[in-house]
Amino acid sequence: MGMGHHGSRATAFTMVSLPWTPELRHSLERWLQEDLGRGDLSAPAVADAQGCGIWLAKEPGRFCGGPLAVEMFQSLSPAVQVQVQVADGDDVVPGTELLRLHGPAATLLAGERVALNLAMRLSGVATATAHLVGQLAGSGIHLVDTRKTTPGLRLLEKYAVRCGGGLNHRMGLDDGVMLKENHLAWCGGLVPALQRVRAQAPWPVSVIVEAETPAEAKAAVEAGAEGVLLDEFTPEGVAGLAPMLRHMARQRGKAVVLEVSGVRPEQLRAYVPCDIDLISTSAPVTRSSWLDLTMRFSKT
Repeated sequence: MGMGHHGSRATAFTMVSLPWTPELRHSLERWLQEDLGRGDLSAPAVADAQGCGIWLAKEPGRFCGGPLAVEMFQSLSPAVQVQVQVADGDDVVPGTELLRLHGPAATLLAGERVALNLAMRLSGVATATAHLVGQLAGSGIHLVDTRKTTPGLRLLEKYAVRCGGGLNHRMGLDDGVMLKENHLAWCGGLVPALQRVRAQAPWPVSVIVEAETPAEAKAAVEAGAEGVLLDEFTPEGVAGLAPMLRHMARQRGKAVVLEVSGVRPEQLRAYVPCDIDLISTSAPVTRSSWLDLTMRFSKT
Protein backbone atom coordinates (compact mmCIF):
# COMPACT_ATOMS: atom_id res chain seq x y z
CA MET A 1 0.00 0.00 0.00
CA GLY A 2 3.01 2.27 0.41
CA MET A 3 1.73 3.66 3.73
CA GLY A 4 3.34 3.05 7.10
CA HIS A 5 1.13 2.23 10.06
CA HIS A 6 0.24 5.16 12.27
CA GLY A 7 1.09 4.80 15.94
CA SER A 8 -1.23 5.71 18.78
CA ARG A 9 0.77 8.72 20.03
CA ALA A 10 -1.08 11.98 19.60
CA THR A 11 1.97 13.69 18.10
CA ALA A 12 1.82 11.30 15.16
CA PHE A 13 -1.09 13.27 13.73
CA THR A 14 -0.07 16.88 14.24
CA MET A 15 1.22 17.19 10.66
CA VAL A 16 -2.27 16.78 9.16
CA SER A 17 -3.09 19.99 7.31
CA LEU A 18 -6.51 21.41 6.61
CA PRO A 19 -7.21 21.46 2.83
CA TRP A 20 -8.21 25.08 2.37
CA THR A 21 -10.29 25.68 -0.74
CA PRO A 22 -12.34 28.68 -1.92
CA GLU A 23 -15.44 26.56 -1.31
CA LEU A 24 -14.45 25.92 2.31
CA ARG A 25 -13.90 29.61 3.00
CA HIS A 26 -17.24 30.39 1.39
CA SER A 27 -18.89 27.78 3.63
CA LEU A 28 -17.41 29.38 6.74
CA GLU A 29 -18.85 32.72 5.67
CA ARG A 30 -22.28 31.18 5.08
CA TRP A 31 -22.27 29.42 8.47
CA LEU A 32 -21.37 32.65 10.24
CA GLN A 33 -24.05 34.51 8.32
CA GLU A 34 -26.61 31.87 9.26
CA ASP A 35 -26.03 32.71 12.94
CA LEU A 36 -25.50 36.46 12.63
CA GLY A 37 -28.38 37.20 10.28
CA ARG A 38 -28.83 40.98 10.11
CA GLY A 39 -26.45 41.44 13.03
CA ASP A 40 -25.95 40.41 16.65
CA LEU A 41 -28.61 42.27 18.65
CA SER A 42 -26.61 41.71 21.85
CA ALA A 43 -23.53 43.54 20.52
CA PRO A 44 -24.50 46.98 21.95
CA ALA A 45 -24.28 45.51 25.45
CA VAL A 46 -20.49 45.24 25.15
CA ALA A 47 -20.08 48.43 23.08
CA ASP A 48 -16.39 48.95 22.26
CA ALA A 49 -15.04 46.68 25.02
CA GLN A 50 -12.01 44.48 24.47
CA GLY A 51 -12.09 40.94 25.78
CA CYS A 52 -10.14 37.73 26.21
CA GLY A 53 -11.42 34.25 25.53
CA ILE A 54 -10.02 30.83 26.33
CA TRP A 55 -11.21 27.58 24.80
CA LEU A 56 -11.11 24.67 27.23
CA ALA A 57 -11.71 20.95 26.85
CA LYS A 58 -14.37 19.60 29.20
CA GLU A 59 -13.74 15.93 28.47
CA PRO A 60 -10.89 13.77 27.12
CA GLY A 61 -10.56 13.29 23.39
CA ARG A 62 -8.77 14.34 20.24
CA PHE A 63 -8.98 17.99 19.23
CA CYS A 64 -9.87 19.17 15.74
CA GLY A 65 -10.91 22.63 14.58
CA GLY A 66 -8.25 25.14 15.63
CA PRO A 67 -7.41 26.50 12.14
CA LEU A 68 -11.12 26.86 11.40
CA ALA A 69 -11.57 28.97 14.53
CA VAL A 70 -8.64 31.20 13.56
CA GLU A 71 -10.11 31.76 10.10
CA MET A 72 -13.60 32.44 11.38
CA PHE A 73 -12.69 34.95 14.09
CA GLN A 74 -10.22 36.82 11.91
CA SER A 75 -12.71 36.95 9.05
CA LEU A 76 -15.09 38.70 11.45
CA SER A 77 -12.37 41.15 12.50
CA PRO A 78 -8.64 41.26 11.72
CA ALA A 79 -8.25 42.84 15.16
CA VAL A 80 -8.84 39.45 16.81
CA GLN A 81 -5.63 37.73 17.88
CA VAL A 82 -5.79 33.94 18.18
CA GLN A 83 -3.13 31.76 19.76
CA VAL A 84 -3.60 28.06 19.06
CA GLN A 85 -2.43 26.13 22.11
CA VAL A 86 -3.21 22.61 20.85
CA ALA A 87 -2.69 21.37 17.30
CA ASP A 88 -5.40 19.53 15.41
CA GLY A 89 -4.83 15.82 16.01
CA ASP A 90 -3.52 16.22 19.56
CA ASP A 91 -5.13 14.48 22.52
CA VAL A 92 -6.62 16.60 25.28
CA VAL A 93 -7.92 16.09 28.82
CA PRO A 94 -10.46 18.12 30.80
CA GLY A 95 -9.06 21.58 31.46
CA THR A 96 -6.66 21.61 28.50
CA GLU A 97 -6.37 25.10 27.01
CA LEU A 98 -7.06 24.89 23.29
CA LEU A 99 -7.11 28.50 22.09
CA ARG A 100 -6.51 31.96 23.51
CA LEU A 101 -8.29 34.89 21.89
CA HIS A 102 -8.05 38.64 22.35
CA GLY A 103 -9.95 41.37 20.55
CA PRO A 104 -13.25 43.21 20.33
CA ALA A 105 -15.66 41.55 22.74
CA ALA A 106 -18.52 41.80 20.25
CA THR A 107 -16.49 39.81 17.70
CA LEU A 108 -15.55 37.11 20.18
CA LEU A 109 -19.22 36.69 21.05
CA ALA A 110 -20.31 36.75 17.40
CA GLY A 111 -17.97 33.92 16.37
CA GLU A 112 -18.13 31.82 19.53
CA ARG A 113 -21.07 29.53 18.76
CA VAL A 114 -20.33 28.62 15.15
CA ALA A 115 -16.60 28.06 15.75
CA LEU A 116 -17.26 25.92 18.82
CA ASN A 117 -20.00 23.93 17.08
CA LEU A 118 -17.63 23.00 14.26
CA ALA A 119 -14.78 22.16 16.62
CA MET A 120 -16.97 20.01 18.86
CA ARG A 121 -18.39 18.12 15.89
CA LEU A 122 -15.01 17.53 14.25
CA SER A 123 -13.29 16.70 17.54
CA GLY A 124 -15.97 14.08 18.14
CA VAL A 125 -15.22 12.49 14.75
CA ALA A 126 -11.46 12.60 15.40
CA THR A 127 -11.91 11.10 18.87
CA ALA A 128 -14.07 8.24 17.60
CA THR A 129 -11.59 7.57 14.79
CA ALA A 130 -8.65 7.48 17.18
CA HIS A 131 -10.46 4.92 19.34
CA LEU A 132 -11.01 2.60 16.38
CA VAL A 133 -7.51 3.10 14.99
CA GLY A 134 -6.16 2.10 18.40
CA GLN A 135 -7.87 -1.26 18.07
CA LEU A 136 -5.84 -1.93 14.92
CA ALA A 137 -2.50 -0.81 16.38
CA GLY A 138 0.44 -2.83 15.10
CA SER A 139 -1.63 -4.81 12.58
CA GLY A 140 -0.75 -2.87 9.43
CA ILE A 141 -4.47 -2.63 8.64
CA HIS A 142 -5.64 0.90 7.87
CA LEU A 143 -8.96 2.32 8.97
CA VAL A 144 -10.60 4.31 6.15
CA ASP A 145 -13.75 6.40 5.97
CA THR A 146 -16.70 6.28 3.57
CA ARG A 147 -18.97 8.66 1.65
CA LYS A 148 -21.50 8.57 4.51
CA THR A 149 -20.84 12.15 5.53
CA THR A 150 -23.00 15.14 6.43
CA PRO A 151 -23.86 17.05 3.23
CA GLY A 152 -21.72 20.16 3.13
CA LEU A 153 -19.28 18.84 5.73
CA ARG A 154 -17.54 16.06 3.81
CA LEU A 155 -14.21 17.85 3.45
CA LEU A 156 -14.11 18.69 7.15
CA GLU A 157 -15.37 15.35 8.43
CA LYS A 158 -12.82 13.51 6.32
CA TYR A 159 -10.15 15.91 7.62
CA ALA A 160 -11.25 15.01 11.16
CA VAL A 161 -10.88 11.31 10.33
CA ARG A 162 -7.26 11.98 9.35
CA CYS A 163 -6.73 13.91 12.58
CA GLY A 164 -7.90 10.76 14.34
CA GLY A 165 -5.31 8.64 12.55
CA GLY A 166 -7.57 7.21 9.86
CA LEU A 167 -7.21 7.47 6.10
CA ASN A 168 -9.59 8.83 3.52
CA HIS A 169 -11.31 6.59 1.00
CA ARG A 170 -12.95 8.28 -1.98
CA MET A 171 -13.72 11.97 -1.51
CA GLY A 172 -16.47 11.60 -4.09
CA LEU A 173 -17.68 9.66 -7.10
CA ASP A 174 -15.04 11.36 -9.26
CA ASP A 175 -12.17 10.00 -7.15
CA GLY A 176 -12.34 6.33 -7.99
CA VAL A 177 -14.64 3.57 -9.19
CA MET A 178 -16.54 1.25 -6.89
CA LEU A 179 -18.84 -1.19 -8.64
CA LYS A 180 -21.65 -2.46 -6.44
CA GLU A 181 -24.51 -4.87 -6.90
CA ASN A 182 -26.73 -2.26 -8.55
CA HIS A 183 -24.11 -1.49 -11.19
CA LEU A 184 -23.73 -5.16 -11.99
CA ALA A 185 -27.47 -5.82 -12.06
CA TRP A 186 -28.20 -2.90 -14.34
CA CYS A 187 -25.39 -3.41 -16.86
CA GLY A 188 -25.44 -7.14 -17.39
CA GLY A 189 -22.59 -8.29 -15.20
CA LEU A 190 -19.10 -7.53 -13.95
CA VAL A 191 -17.11 -7.87 -17.17
CA PRO A 192 -19.27 -5.46 -19.21
CA ALA A 193 -19.22 -2.98 -16.34
CA LEU A 194 -15.44 -3.10 -16.09
CA GLN A 195 -15.02 -2.74 -19.83
CA ARG A 196 -17.25 0.33 -19.99
CA VAL A 197 -15.61 1.99 -17.01
CA ARG A 198 -12.07 1.39 -18.25
CA ALA A 199 -13.00 2.77 -21.64
CA GLN A 200 -14.03 6.07 -20.06
CA ALA A 201 -12.14 6.54 -16.79
CA PRO A 202 -8.79 8.35 -16.97
CA TRP A 203 -5.60 6.53 -16.06
CA PRO A 204 -4.68 5.62 -13.30
CA VAL A 205 -8.14 5.34 -11.74
CA SER A 206 -8.50 2.10 -9.81
CA VAL A 207 -11.59 -0.09 -9.86
CA ILE A 208 -12.92 -1.61 -6.64
CA VAL A 209 -15.61 -4.28 -6.80
CA GLU A 210 -17.90 -4.94 -3.88
CA ALA A 211 -18.40 -8.64 -3.16
CA GLU A 212 -20.98 -10.22 -0.89
CA THR A 213 -19.95 -13.84 -1.53
CA PRO A 214 -16.64 -15.66 -2.09
CA ALA A 215 -17.69 -16.35 -5.68
CA GLU A 216 -18.19 -12.64 -6.34
CA ALA A 217 -14.81 -11.84 -4.79
CA LYS A 218 -13.03 -14.40 -6.97
CA ALA A 219 -14.82 -13.12 -10.06
CA ALA A 220 -13.64 -9.59 -9.28
CA VAL A 221 -10.01 -10.68 -9.11
CA GLU A 222 -10.36 -12.74 -12.29
CA ALA A 223 -11.83 -9.70 -14.05
CA GLY A 224 -8.78 -7.61 -13.10
CA ALA A 225 -10.18 -5.34 -10.39
CA GLU A 226 -7.50 -3.50 -8.42
CA GLY A 227 -9.46 -3.83 -5.20
CA VAL A 228 -12.10 -6.09 -3.69
CA LEU A 229 -14.42 -4.89 -0.94
CA LEU A 230 -15.61 -7.83 1.16
CA ASP A 231 -18.94 -6.66 2.54
CA GLU A 232 -20.21 -8.13 5.81
CA PHE A 233 -17.88 -11.13 5.77
CA THR A 234 -17.11 -12.82 9.09
CA PRO A 235 -13.48 -12.81 10.29
CA GLU A 236 -13.35 -16.55 9.63
CA GLY A 237 -14.67 -16.06 6.11
CA VAL A 238 -12.12 -13.36 5.35
CA ALA A 239 -9.24 -15.37 6.84
CA GLY A 240 -10.04 -18.30 4.56
CA LEU A 241 -10.65 -16.23 1.44
CA ALA A 242 -7.94 -13.54 1.50
CA PRO A 243 -4.91 -15.79 0.78
CA MET A 244 -6.78 -17.34 -2.14
CA LEU A 245 -7.59 -13.93 -3.64
CA ARG A 246 -3.98 -12.76 -3.32
CA HIS A 247 -2.75 -15.96 -4.97
CA MET A 248 -5.18 -15.48 -7.85
CA ALA A 249 -4.00 -11.89 -8.30
CA ARG A 250 -0.32 -12.91 -8.29
CA GLN A 251 -1.04 -15.49 -10.98
CA ARG A 252 -2.31 -12.60 -13.10
CA GLY A 253 0.82 -10.59 -12.34
CA LYS A 254 -1.07 -8.08 -10.22
CA ALA A 255 -1.59 -7.13 -6.61
CA VAL A 256 -5.04 -6.67 -5.14
CA VAL A 257 -6.14 -4.43 -2.28
CA LEU A 258 -8.47 -6.25 0.08
CA GLU A 259 -10.95 -4.17 2.02
CA VAL A 260 -13.54 -5.22 4.58
CA SER A 261 -16.73 -3.27 5.32
CA GLY A 262 -19.86 -3.79 7.36
CA VAL A 263 -17.84 -4.42 10.51
CA ARG A 264 -19.27 -3.42 13.88
CA PRO A 265 -16.84 -1.12 15.70
CA GLU A 266 -16.49 -3.51 18.64
CA GLN A 267 -15.39 -6.32 16.30
CA LEU A 268 -12.40 -4.65 14.65
CA ARG A 269 -9.83 -6.66 16.61
CA ALA A 270 -11.29 -9.89 15.27
CA TYR A 271 -10.06 -8.94 11.77
CA VAL A 272 -6.47 -8.22 12.80
CA PRO A 273 -5.25 -11.79 12.00
CA CYS A 274 -6.81 -11.60 8.53
CA ASP A 275 -4.65 -10.77 5.52
CA ILE A 276 -6.43 -7.53 4.61
CA ASP A 277 -5.32 -3.98 3.86
CA LEU A 278 -8.27 -1.79 4.82
CA ILE A 279 -11.34 -1.69 7.02
CA SER A 280 -13.83 0.93 5.87
CA THR A 281 -16.39 2.28 8.29
CA SER A 282 -18.75 5.22 8.60
CA ALA A 283 -18.90 4.87 12.40
CA PRO A 284 -16.63 7.83 13.29
CA VAL A 285 -18.96 10.13 11.35
CA THR A 286 -22.36 8.51 11.85
CA ARG A 287 -22.03 7.27 15.44
CA SER A 288 -19.78 9.82 17.13
CA SER A 289 -20.82 12.34 19.77
CA TRP A 290 -19.64 15.93 19.92
CA LEU A 291 -16.62 16.48 22.16
CA ASP A 292 -17.57 18.90 24.92
CA LEU A 293 -15.62 22.16 24.63
CA THR A 294 -16.29 25.59 26.10
CA MET A 295 -15.17 29.21 25.76
CA ARG A 296 -14.52 31.19 28.94
CA PHE A 297 -14.34 34.98 28.86
CA SER A 298 -12.50 37.59 30.89
CA LYS A 299 -11.77 41.31 30.65
CA THR A 300 -8.39 42.50 29.39
